[in-house]
Amino acid sequence: MSTNPGFQTEIEFELPRGYVDSGGTLHRRGVMRLATAADEILPLRDPRVTQNEAYVIVIVLSRVILRLGSLADIHTGVIEGLFASDLAYLQRLYERFNSGEDAEPAVAKPAAANGAALRRMTTLGEA
Repeated sequence: MSTNPGFQTEIEFELPRGYVDSGGTLHRRGVMRLATAADEILPLRDPRVTQNEAYVIVIVLSRVILRLGSLADIHTGVIEGLFASDLAYLQRLYERFNSGEDAEPAVAKPAAANGAALRRMTTLGEA
């Protein structure tokens, strides 16, 4: 977290359904950090995104989610294993949190357009 109380760099969340790991443990609570420019730009070079543009959200979320339950290593395999409703939830949270608007999940606000990569993720994530 930032030392400036008016500037939030991380947000806690709780998935609607949760991620079930290979051992059967359910993980629902996590922490997401603000995205950097690199978080949105570098995934566009990834061959998986070249083959399937919708994959960009998987890579971006794996970069910005710091923790999910007891999992400290959030990689693309974890994001791929999420239920579709949890992926959609995290995508909306990401958009609100990084747009500078209220990041509270219960508040439904349209995400502001804050760059081509984010607009691309929004469009592709709804496909």
